[in-house]
Parts: sequence; structure tokens; C-alpha cells
Amino acid sequence: MDQADITRPNAALLARIAPIATGTFANAFDEVGLFHNVMEGISGVAQGVALCGPAITVKLSVGAPGSFTSADFAVGAMIDAARRGDVIVIDGAGCRYSTWGGMASYAAKLKGVRGLVVDGAVRDFEEMVAFGFDVFSRHIVPTTGRSRLKVEAINVPISVGGVLVNPGDIMVGDGTGVIAIPHAQAEAVVQFAEKCQRGDDAAMADMKNGLSFSEAMAKYRNI
Repeated sequence: MDQADITRPNAALLARIAPIATGTFANAFDEVGLFHNVMEGISGVAQGVALCGPAITVKLSVGAPGSFTSADFAVGAMIDAARRGDVIVIDGAGCRYSTWGGMASYAAKLKGVRGLVVDGAVRDFEEMVAFGFDVFSRHIVPTTGRSRLKVEAINVPISVGGVLVNPGDIMVGDGTGVIAIPHAQAEAVVQFAEKCQRGDDAAMADMKNGLSFSEAMAKYRNI
């Protein structure tokens, strides 16, 4: 099982990213030619969840009940691979078997893991909310992944919500959805996103002073 450490962005860059909405980053993606970095079908399991941090990537194999052993269901290895501030990102091929629950959320929260993104399923919704652990998932189901899921690799390239995610890519999630910023292009993406944010702020100020929305759309192309 691969568990090589990841290259993490510096704290100053993450501080610039964290306040910016996923929709603003989606606009910035268009500017830099990244047209496939917004995840499809992945959303927050509760209102108010949000995350920002580098990706610890996990690749699962999926089988019928009894296909794998309990040892193969190595959720603990995912948490062990993560540091404070990281986001665990799981490629579960969209399956409806839960790979994560309340106890894992508790352990990850204690360690300082920033959140979880799963192209698959999770369970124990109430416990996730009670522990304050931010989760984005395709499904919420009661069915355990034990004997149905196997952790094949950690910190390898994966596909989540139709997006290629490499270890260390920066994940951003909010009430609108989840996006992945490629680590190598992060500075360019953030610069465009900040430009878009400044345009949004200026447009709102102008509308407060009487500019119509149609006029604002003409003046500020990215709103």
C-alpha cells in the first residue's frame, strides 16, 4: 500500500484560498483552462460544512459482501497517513457501501484532519455533525464497507466526481460543492480567483449605489 508523504502548500497560500467560494474558483478555472476540476455529484452531508486543505488520496476496490477481509477495510491507515489540516479524499467508484462513519470522524477530528471527500458512501450522519467533522460524499447509507471494500493504495492519483486528484492537490468545499486545485497551478488559480472576488465586491458596492444588475454584469464579466 503506497503511503508516500505529499507536498503541501504553504500556510500563506491556504489562508488566501480558504475565504474564497467554490463558484469563484470555478470562474478562475475557466480563465486558466481547467475545465474539469469541479466535482460532479459530491456534496456536503450537512449544512454549513466547508473545508480547505491538501489531499491525502485513497483508492478503494469494491466487491460483493465477503470479497475482502476486515484487515482490508483499512480506514485507520487513511487517518494515519494524514496530518493536521489535510483532507482525506477517497475514490470509491461511487459505491453505496460506507467507507467512513462516526468513529472514524471522531478519530480524524481529534488528529486535526480538516475533512473528508468521498466518491462513495458514508454513514453515522448524526455523529459526524455532533463531532463537527466536515464531510462531502456522493451517498449516505447504513451499509458497512467491511468485507466489501479494500484500501488498495494511499497517495496515488485518483478520480473523484469526475476529477483527477493527485496527492497534495488543494481541496475546497462549501455549500455549493467541491473543487480540486492542482498543486502545480495553485498560484495562478488563486490569483484569478482573487481577481474575480475583487470584481464581485466592486459590483456589490456599485449596485448598492444604484447600478442595476444588468449594468453590473456588463461591467464585471465574471459575476
